[in-house]
Amino acid sequence: MKGEVHWTGGSKMACFNDAKDRLDLDWNDGPSPMQVMLQSVGACTIADIVTGLKDRAFTEVWLELDAERRAEPPRHFTRLHMVYHVKGEVPEKLLHRLIEKSHSTYCSASTSLRTDVEITWGAEIHAP
Repeated sequence: MKGEVHWTGGSKMACFNDAKDRLDLDWNDGPSPMQVMLQSVGACTIADIVTGLKDRAFTEVWLELDAERRAEPPRHFTRLHMVYHVKGEVPEKLLHRLIEKSHSTYCSASTSLRTDVEITWGAEIHAP
């Protein structure tokens, strides 16, 4: 995996992957690198959930994220709380198992965080 980040003036940056897809960041006016990191953890784990639910009847999956960071540098995450939402006919036990497996094994983004980051989660299944 390769990438490029170009400073584009002020507090702005342009990020590119190998395919030259562009993601614009702004460390003052957002999205900031830490915001994107938080959302990347969310996107990674949602991919695991959607893939795991492939044979189930569901129409929506979304995730609410709440993070805390250290007050002093380095201002890394200290806590992440996620609430998973699935709209459809999904067994609660299956959803919980998929979430646990995502964070313990499959989600490269969350397993790349510091080991002292407290990750907690909840799950809600909504009727179709």
